[in-house]
Amino acid sequence: MGIPKHSKYLIIGAGIHGLSTAYHLALQLKANGQGSGKDILVVDKSGIAAGATGIACGVIRNNYFQPAMRELMAHSVNVWDSDPETYSYHPVGYMQISPEVMHENVASIAKQQKEIGYESVFIEGESDSMKYMQGLFHDWQAKEITSVLHEKRGGYANNVKSMQGLASKVEAQGVQIISDVTVTGFQYANESDSIKAVETNQGTIECDYVVIGAGPWVKTFWDMLELPKTVSIKQPDGKIVNDVPMWIYWSLQEGTLGVDPDIQKTNDGGFPPVVHVDSVAPLYSDKTGDLITNKMWGIYYKPDFNFGGIQGGAAPFKVNEDPNKVDIDPYGSESPHYIVDDDFVEMWVSALAHCQKRFEGTLPQYKREPSGGLGCFTPDSFPVFDVFKDNCYIIADSNHGYKMLGIGQLVAEEICGTTSSLLEPFRFARYAQGKLHPVSNSPYPWS
Repeated sequence: MGIPKHSKYLIIGAGIHGLSTAYHLALQLKANGQGSGKDILVVDKSGIAAGATGIACGVIRNNYFQPAMRELMAHSVNVWDSDPETYSYHPVGYMQISPEVMHENVASIAKQQKEIGYESVFIEGESDSMKYMQGLFHDWQAKEITSVLHEKRGGYANNVKSMQGLASKVEAQGVQIISDVTVTGFQYANESDSIKAVETNQGTIECDYVVIGAGPWVKTFWDMLELPKTVSIKQPDGKIVNDVPMWIYWSLQEGTLGVDPDIQKTNDGGFPPVVHVDSVAPLYSDKTGDLITNKMWGIYYKPDFNFGGIQGGAAPFKVNEDPNKVDIDPYGSESPHYIVDDDFVEMWVSALAHCQKRFEGTLPQYKREPSGGLGCFTPDSFPVFDVFKDNCYIIADSNHGYKMLGIGQLVAEEICGTTSSLLEPFRFARYAQGKLHPVSNSPYPWS
């Protein structure tokens, strides 16, 4: 069976954004009397969750310093909560554990979470923070921690299982998902910027509307559409910075410690929240005792039976290479270049041991298998959700992707004519207008 010659709505990418948009667009079309899922086609050059979605750690959180991001994430958490079984979602909560340099920022997050009704507990002071953490984990020993923000909602999901569940919802609405379809170009209507057809390795598909949800491959499509390679950014002081590259790649650092996931249960035998620690305390090797770093570092981790151990990661590092020369493919663990190395392994496991005594001496149990991947980031490391070429909606998540299950719902509403106030702060025009998001003291580019 070949690919269709026409589809009213063509969605590129069968990951979190493509599938979520397809599902919610099908519901919107039906509710508005504008069509149904049969008007939608999803194509992917590999298959469902074959890209960044398929290797995601799966953390779901609302821990953002930026008000717009926090409100957007609260919406996505609601979508995760709507069907945890199908989405393979574990609402165990999330913890941001921080040093004094981040205290003010985290206090702001806690205050604004309270204002939007997002349940969390905020602990301040080194002594009270230690007491709170040891109330959860008897062996907690991280030093120089002065605040704990414990989000009671959020948690994590099993990445591939959740996408399989979402795909079942998509197909139940009559949407067709076709794998092994590589997009090679676009055709435009006469004397117009509107896309009239998408060229693929299996033939041309005429369409009325295109949605691109391609994760780290977004630059490929951006270039294909001949959109700006650089941007001018208006700074808070009014100065204009010109020729800023539109895209930059970061190498993601994640892996799995091959211990029994039950090792991380809380004092009362329950499943723990996802733990995220940022620290300014010197970090020493759990193997040699040598200093690894005396600069700020951060890790996150959670027990995950799907991964078969304690799974998590650390801050990514910038790929100092011309973005036009970065090889996205092969992606993820199959890449010969962008996978974690021994330095990450020693740092991450040593950081686990720094935080909890139960992880001391576990470095030999790290799963020595390829892990990691690439994230494609915007100039300010925050998403761009906008329409280009008249009828092409681009979802550029800037590696915030997997947790943003609700973006597809908002995009579907916009396609059907309802502008989303939650997406408005993430338009491409914000760079020229100087409507930038505030930046925190976190070591992570997306915080």
